[in-house]
Amino acid sequence: MLENKIPTETIELPSKGFFYEESSPLSSGKIEMKYMTAKEEDLLTNSVLIQKGTVIDEVVKSLIVTKINYDDLLIGDKDALMIAARVLGYGKDYSFNYAGETYNVDLSAIENKTFNTEKLTKGFNEFEYTIPETGNKLIYKFLTHKDENLINKELEGYKKINKDLNPELSTRLKFMILAVDGNRDKAVISNFVDNYFFSRYSRDFRKHLKENQPGVDLKFTTNSGEEVAIPIGITFFWPDFE
Repeated sequence: MLENKIPTETIELPSKGFFYEESSPLSSGKIEMKYMTAKEEDLLTNSVLIQKGTVIDEVVKSLIVTKINYDDLLIGDKDALMIAARVLGYGKDYSFNYAGETYNVDLSAIENKTFNTEKLTKGFNEFEYTIPETGNKLIYKFLTHKDENLINKELEGYKKINKDLNPELSTRLKFMILAVDGNRDKAVISNFVDNYFFSRYSRDFRKHLKENQPGVDLKFTTNSGEEVAIPIGITFFWPDFE
């Protein structure tokens, strides 16, 4: 006779729940997830979901036991849940090819990035960044799953107008930046990104984000000593794919 309790694991979010409102279950910094079953494997082979590009999200949603609003998840936290889903489904060992060589990684050993909360306000997803060369003050946020969906829809709209147009970087920046010198008007932000956010400023800002945004450390060291990101390929959730 099967027991009624579904086996689960508690997953620590890279954000520690720091940037979610206190009323959200995500503010606890922990998510309970169940182990993958045939139900989730059905999702993984669903051709409609694969074509839409939502198959991984649907699998992760199906595994989450804690009642949350998936749209509220910060991208870094969602990445951690994706890795946890892979471990709960097919184990911690992940083999992949890089530069003609085969590597094996223990996914359970991947660590969350550290971040400093000293100057941050709990439950608040807004931050300040000053461009050193110009003094322009930006207010920005960490993107969520909902933001990613809106960005993808906007990019699809651009492609319908011009299939060769792919302004992904500038579109992401426009969603991320909430104010320029105190002005929250979207037209002002858009104009700033398109005409005044010079590439060297944008590069430094993205470096700042990389250093401060919560997430998972996906780096590994190659046999030649190069430090690169673990490639998330088709065998990540389809380990038997040939």
